Amino acid sequence: MSAITRISSNTPWEPVAGYSRLVRAGDIVAVSGTTATDERGIIVGAGQMYVQARQALINIRTALERAGLSLGHVIRTRMFVTDIARFAEAARAHKEFFSDFPPACSMVEVRRLVNPDMLIEIEADAYAGAGAKSGSDRAPAIDAADAKPKLVRSPKAKAKTAKKPIVIAKKPAAKKSSRKK
Repeated sequence: MSAITRISSNTPWEPVAGYSRLVRAGDIVAVSGTTATDERGIIVGAGQMYVQARQALINIRTALERAGLSLGHVIRTRMFVTDIARFAEAARAHKEFFSDFPPACSMVEVRRLVNPDMLIEIEADAYAGAGAKSGSDRAPAIDAADAKPKLVRSPKAKAKTAKKPIVIAKKPAAKKSSRKK
């Protein structure tokens, strides 16, 4: 059995709730729900979903780097937001960090987070096994929101997604009754 490694970010909540920022068990890496706090645990970007999402992703990247990994190792993210109507702001930040290696992702609206100034909390799962493709470690530029994700498709996938006519099935006409009234 492989060792389990726990990495703390030294935020004030870890000892109170008894959790680690990142836990690595063999090739599986889990990053706890991460919010927009700076190195002192102070919330960054009050009222700004995009700024908070970006800071949370920077914090996730920092935790991964401490474990010897990059954002390219991330296979899944979960975003918990307090206002799903602000989806585009959170999605923009996520895309800036993951456009070259998009993970599976979910965004869920929650009633509130541990502090009322927090608008988003993000979890990440990563794979650190042999042959895991790592991505870029550079911080994305803020204007990278317009970058298109680079998805690599196999020839079979390309053939399956080729433009095909859309067929809409029509309801069969109701048969008239031959019975006499």
